[in-house]
Amino acid sequence: MKALIGLISGLIFGIGLTVSQMVDPQKVINFLDVFGTWDPSLAFVMGGALIVFGLGHWFIIRPKQKAVLGDNIPTISDAGIDKPLLVGASIFGIGWGLSGVCPGPAVANFSSLNPAMLAFIFFMIIGLKLGKLTKERLAAAR
Repeated sequence: MKALIGLISGLIFGIGLTVSQMVDPQKVINFLDVFGTWDPSLAFVMGGALIVFGLGHWFIIRPKQKAVLGDNIPTISDAGIDKPLLVGASIFGIGWGLSGVCPGPAVANFSSLNPAMLAFIFFMIIGLKLGKLTKERLAAAR
């Protein structure tokens, strides 16, 4: 059941990314270029997403602190804000800013077989593997 709901949620997410044009790297780059060709339209997409999340969190999740399917919901306070989180978030942000592609839209673009998207996904997977390997080695060194 969780896999089916995950599939449906992923499809809805991908359709939303496509309709909002967040799968277009130039649209994202224009949004991030505040002092150049700034395009504020993606702020409405993010605002809409925050409203939906906020309402869902307030009325569904917050009262019981469990997801709809019963899993515990991790919070930032569970892991804390530490150096690995800040470094990882910085690397993620730099990559997003340079490429104009976030992992969600990149995966949504996978079916287009666009060579740039395929390269992005390939290197994203390598980055994930390197990050996991680094984390394991740092943990072993402690």
